Amino acid sequence: MAAKIKKGDKVVVLTGRDKGRSGQVIQVLPTEGRAVVEGVNLVKRHQRQTRTQEAGIVTKPAALDLSNIAIADPKDGKPTRVGFKTLDDGRKVRIAKRSGEQIDG
Repeated sequence: MAAKIKKGDKVVVLTGRDKGRSGQVIQVLPTEGRAVVEGVNLVKRHQRQTRTQEAGIVTKPAALDLSNIAIADPKDGKPTRVGFKTLDDGRKVRIAKRSGEQIDG
């Protein structure tokens, strides 16, 4: 199946502590069904000192379940479901079900 959420997509959080917040997908973990979104679901982690990094408490984004995020509609930024459409030249593209707008290239 084609991926409905990809790296670089603008998404909106649907549930949880960060409900309503939006950000860009940094990483998708398809085997776990999770995605990391920039600036959302931030957690503090204790970091041991390494050659490149100082020791201390680091704040970084943690993964969210894919069911708890939705793609932001390119037209109005509200959450939307994703559909697929084959163009005349044979390319398969993702479309926003809410507005019918094309999501990618």
